[in-house]
Amino acid sequence: MDQQLIGTIGHVSVPITPTRPGEVVLPVRGGTEAYAAFSDEAIAKHSRIVVIECRSGRSVTVTPCP
Repeated sequence: MDQQLIGTIGHVSVPITPTRPGEVVLPVRGGTEAYAAFSDEAIAKHSRIVVIECRSGRSVTVTPCP
């Protein structure tokens, strides 16, 4: 798991709901990569998010940027 992702700001590419993961795009190693994303609240497509937890190598928990 890449704990370095915590605090990374990205954006939602597939909407997230509390019952279904979505997808976020994060800046990684000079490029961007897509990750499965979970949240306790609904987050719309194109919203800015911040990573608060790394769940596995390809999934993260996020929250909307303030």
